Amino acid sequence: MFKDLTFAALILSLILLRPPCSGAQTGGIVQTELWCVAKNNAKDAELQGALDWVCGQGRANCGPIQQGGPCYDPSDIQKTASYAFNDYFLKNGMTDDACDFSNTAALTSLDPSNGDCKFPSSKTVSNATISGAAGMSPESADFSGCDDIFHPLLLLLITGHFVLVILQII
Repeated sequence: MFKDLTFAALILSLILLRPPCSGAQTGGIVQTELWCVAKNNAKDAELQGALDWVCGQGRANCGPIQQGGPCYDPSDIQKTASYAFNDYFLKNGMTDDACDFSNTAALTSLDPSNGDCKFPSSKTVSNATISGAAGMSPESADFSGCDDIFHPLLLLLITGHFVLVILQII
């Protein structure tokens, strides 16, 4: 009987003391990091044209993809273009239009960083100024499942079990 009461108290405390959902702290909006990257099926010539534009007229910071930079890889036009596309995207409003480049780019929630080549993300931008590298902490993406875990049907099931335990005690 004492075990049942202890179990019931544990379940009740889980219900009443559950941690707040991080989505609730942002008005119910779940935040995630985004990167603008070159599409896998984009042709090299199209990527090169878009890369030339974004590093020229587009004024992206292409220093890291130049020789000696941490993202320099002359054999991989996709990775090179992705870095420049992402920089432009972050500095130009983070809209779908800022990540198109004649349909050679797309948004992703998968961090394209590798090795020393760190891609800043949408979460590291403040007032169009990039502040730090992306993907360096566990808070990288918030896929809070609080609402799913504490679904009303689950709460009903737990409450029903609690009532049954109390009735057995009485």
